[in-house]
Amino acid sequence: MAGGRRAAPRCGWGWGGGWGCCPFLCLLLCCGAAGRPEVYMPSSAGSGDREHSQAGVQLLHPWECLLHLRRVVLCQPRPLRSGEAVRHHASGVRIDETEYSERLSVGEDKALSISKVTRQDNARTFICQVGADSQGVGESRTELYTYKIPAPPEITPNSAGIPAQSNDMLKIAQCTSENSFPSPNITWYKNGEPLLQEEDKTKILTTLVRESNGLYTVVSTLFSKVTREDRNSLFHCTVHYWLQGQMRTKDSPRVNVTVFYPTEHVELRVATNAGIVKEGDDVKLVCDADGNPAPVFSFFRRELGDSWQDMTSLADTNDGVLMLHNVSKSSSGLYRCQTLDLDDMTQHEGDVELVVNYIEGVQVKMEPSSPLHEGDSVRLSCTAHSPVKLDYQWRDARGRKVAEGNQLLLTNLTFETSSNFSCRVKARSVPGLEQSKQVAVAVKGKPRIVAISAPLYVRQDEVINLTCKAIAFPQPSFHWSVNGTTHEYMENQHMASNLTVRVSHDLLRAGAMCRVSNALGVSEKHIQLLDQKPSESKGIIIVAIIVCILVVAVLGSIIYFLHKKGKISCGRSGKQDIARNTSI
Repeated sequence: MAGGRRAAPRCGWGWGGGWGCCPFLCLLLCCGAAGRPEVYMPSSAGSGDREHSQAGVQLLHPWECLLHLRRVVLCQPRPLRSGEAVRHHASGVRIDETEYSERLSVGEDKALSISKVTRQDNARTFICQVGADSQGVGESRTELYTYKIPAPPEITPNSAGIPAQSNDMLKIAQCTSENSFPSPNITWYKNGEPLLQEEDKTKILTTLVRESNGLYTVVSTLFSKVTREDRNSLFHCTVHYWLQGQMRTKDSPRVNVTVFYPTEHVELRVATNAGIVKEGDDVKLVCDADGNPAPVFSFFRRELGDSWQDMTSLADTNDGVLMLHNVSKSSSGLYRCQTLDLDDMTQHEGDVELVVNYIEGVQVKMEPSSPLHEGDSVRLSCTAHSPVKLDYQWRDARGRKVAEGNQLLLTNLTFETSSNFSCRVKARSVPGLEQSKQVAVAVKGKPRIVAISAPLYVRQDEVINLTCKAIAFPQPSFHWSVNGTTHEYMENQHMASNLTVRVSHDLLRAGAMCRVSNALGVSEKHIQLLDQKPSESKGIIIVAIIVCILVVAVLGSIIYFLHKKGKISCGRSGKQDIARNTSI
């Protein structure tokens, strides 16, 4: 509060005397000058965050004294009692012993500071008086206000739940704000919009408690009617408080309350990832009801004659889920979910048509169907039934794709062509749905020998292995012209027979005959055996020739070496000596 000239309080004016004056603490600034002094001083405020705050407040600053200041006196507005102590501040200011004496200080700019502000300091009035001898006294006043910031508001929602169909205003939540000064206010919000008291719709009860430490606790309770739309509403409260002359706020967390309401709509749906069901799948039927709490669920399936089969025993009636495992074509049909609300005993229903995609009746037809022989042709046709479009593919016994479409034409058949062919049927619109059918294409005929052991060089009494391979259908049997141990086995499409036998003189002379036969004919081939002795003589001669060549080469090398060393004389002088001796 701004101040101006006013009469001096009765303070026992004098430099050495006590103060018997106004009922408030005063700051007396005495100035000597020719004119009446004028004093300016703003309002001041302090704040604290605890009951006994360490925060301080500075009063009377800035202020101006138009005259030269001589001294400053802090006085209690009453006469100084006998024995009462007086102390002087370091700046020369006289400070009487009062409740403020330990918390006051005056700066060089003559600003008065109070430390450790408490709630008791609130709304105290302080006066600055400036005396100028005979010119009179000027003064100004200010009030000190203290504040305590409240703790963040705590909100507690109704945990029991609220029925939407109730005609009463029921408790939504309670909001509490503690340890504030002065007392704060609380407002309520729903989805960010303020809630005001409204007859028969919204009611707010507020309780204000002043604690022993002088701080305030405010408890606000919100009562309201709710609808099913409030199941997603968010409520919160806001505490409003003053701090240094400004209104501040703190918000609570946003909370949702449980709202109870009856079921109005029921939907039964097929819960699958792709939305398409095929044979062999596990299918989940989910019943969605918009009531809270969820109603009791029952499941049914329509059968012939418009009767309904109860399938509740296979369902989870609490969650509204019916599981069907390894479904087939027969699982298709109309399913129904029925709900019962235990509060008002109302029933609701929801239906869904389950379509299980399938492939059935896969068949392969072979034309002609009569026995096939090498050189013949055959046509394979594949058929199947399904509610969706099908694609056909042919594969051989090794799984290799050989053709597309529902027909496969094989020409110029051979034994090698004989194989198992499969028709693979796939549903293009239903991933993973496929069936296959296998057929054997058998080319009949007498055996054909495809491999036999080549002519062998053997020695008498040697144990040898002879092999004969053939292909035929029906499966052939093997016969050897000599006795021995036989072992028969399959190699790809070929039948093979292995004969283990000791070479005799007769076997070496006549060789062996492999004879293969079935019901359609006989094939045979001869295996020639060659005596290994001539081969050995030829080998010895070849070795002897090689040895002679090596001996000649070594002798030639020795003679050449001796000639170079002069050990053998074959020069012209030698020849002349020989000639002379001859002439004599």
